[in-house]
Amino acid sequence: MATAKSRPVRHLTVLYDANCPLCVHIRHWLLGQRWLVPLRLVPAGSYEARQRFPVLDHAATLRQITVVGDTGQVWTGTDAFIVCLWALAEHRPRANWLATPAGRPFARAAMHTASAWRAAVRTNGEAESGEPACDDQCAVPR
Repeated sequence: MATAKSRPVRHLTVLYDANCPLCVHIRHWLLGQRWLVPLRLVPAGSYEARQRFPVLDHAATLRQITVVGDTGQVWTGTDAFIVCLWALAEHRPRANWLATPAGRPFARAAMHTASAWRAAVRTNGEAESGEPACDDQCAVPR
């Protein structure tokens, strides 16, 4: 009998922060890409996300990119970013390289850059409205 780790991934669910302008932009970008693995984009922390994945820490999914495979695999942070790129036809070779020891620092740098952008947007949003515009990390690939 095949285990979750040995079965091929048939689809991925990307949890994204629907209140983050960067996350929403990346969601639209993902929808416009050619997929090798189908993506389901679900707002993090939403009723749908809680129903689909009751054991996830849903507060954490709003702070950190989270991708869930159809057989229960969960990727977060840099690994989730790489998995999202791996699902895309044009970006799979890049994802394969980013998963190597040579490429991983670049993937982490991309995550750091997106996190810094979100922090800047949050700071600007607080100054204008009194409420954060985003958390520290984005819940979709950057």
